[in-house]
Amino acid sequence: MTVVDHGPAAAPGGANHLTRRERVVLSHLSDDATLEQIASTLYVTRNTVKSQVRSVYRKLGVSSRADAITWAQRHGMR
Repeated sequence: MTVVDHGPAAAPGGANHLTRRERVVLSHLSDDATLEQIASTLYVTRNTVKSQVRSVYRKLGVSSRADAITWAQRHGMR
């Protein structure tokens, strides 16, 4: 079995794994906006935003909005 090393960009918890839309949603989380408000701003449904938020949490290895905001601040994303 061959193991492929994709380098630091492939490390879990990295912003490189976030899609452009996930980065946008992450930036809105620190605005203290509800999921409904974020959805309205992005012209998508609340369920779409909820799904994207869950994906962001999973990719960053966090479990709350506060943790995601802290992660973004520490990594210069907000």
